[in-house]
Amino acid sequence: MNAVQLDRIRRVLVIKWSALGDVVTASALMEDIAQALPHAEIHLNTQPNCAGLFAHDPRFSEVWAIDVRSKKRRWANSLAWLKKVRAGHYDLVVDLQRSDHSRFLLTLLWLVGSAPRIRVGNRGGLPYTHQPVLRDPRSHAFPMMQSVLQAIGIPTRTLHPVLYPAPDRALFIEQLRREHDLNENDYVVLLPGAAAAHPLKRWGTQRFAELAQRLHQQGMEKVVLIGGADEVDVCAEIATLGEWVVNLNGKLQLLDIAPLCAGAAAIVGNDTGTAHFASIADRPLLVLCGPTDPRRVKPIGPRVVAIQAVLPCISCYAKTCSNPDTHACMKMITPEWLAAQLPNLIAGDLRAGQDLPGSLRSF
Repeated sequence: MNAVQLDRIRRVLVIKWSALGDVVTASALMEDIAQALPHAEIHLNTQPNCAGLFAHDPRFSEVWAIDVRSKKRRWANSLAWLKKVRAGHYDLVVDLQRSDHSRFLLTLLWLVGSAPRIRVGNRGGLPYTHQPVLRDPRSHAFPMMQSVLQAIGIPTRTLHPVLYPAPDRALFIEQLRREHDLNENDYVVLLPGAAAAHPLKRWGTQRFAELAQRLHQQGMEKVVLIGGADEVDVCAEIATLGEWVVNLNGKLQLLDIAPLCAGAAAIVGNDTGTAHFASIADRPLLVLCGPTDPRRVKPIGPRVVAIQAVLPCISCYAKTCSNPDTHACMKMITPEWLAAQLPNLIAGDLRAGQDLPGSLRSF
């Protein structure tokens, strides 16, 4: 395997389609690519639902999206994708997908002699010219993608996501914080929801409400609620606790979440896509896991900690609970315990790899 001369690479294609949380995670690797190849023209191929995240991203000369997984236009779109890559005359393709779909398309290009000269991807093997050390699909997406870059000599120094909101949104967030008296380190952000299709991922409205009450009693000036369309009722119910609860559900764009969280003392949430956007802020973030495996799903960042109960049925990925003690994995994380641990999270004393009292483990 020949070493890659990074200074000779002029055109780069980065492939990252989904899922949304993985795309946010991959933005840290995109930063590493941009830092290592400042002289190169870098293009990003993503899915239509993710393209808007990069609308103001200075790292990319072009962001293009062709839905090759469309049920109605799969073959037509796949042909359009092949033509687009072939016409790009890329020196390097970095495939950050975890599936074999992009690998299949790149193999077709390789078979007809039209693939980029240097090819590297998560899966390894053909048609890639360089092989990452880590290829275990059960591992977290982040170290897998880091291994891809390391295979071609790109240093992986960026440890949290990097995305760029529209310039005018900074003023909007500043005005929002001023309107609600959200002073630096005087508020905590709660992410109480998760997609309605995955109810077991939710810690529960009443538990979040009790946590908010306890944090306010401990001296936290404001509690901010962030959520999406599936969490309207959850946030509205918690907001009835008092004027010190700031319900921003439905008032933020996805890339507003990080600037809003940047002034928070801490963030607490379920395993949800919103938590990945919050991790961009690089603030103390605690993610509550039960039916999903934190070793695979937790947002990245040196200040992110995930906790999970120690039970035989954890990480079941089920949509309905089969445990006789329904939702036991989330019940074991109590608002009282969590409120007591928040100062430790803020101070950096609650860290990954700890066995915690109450049969909980941190990741």
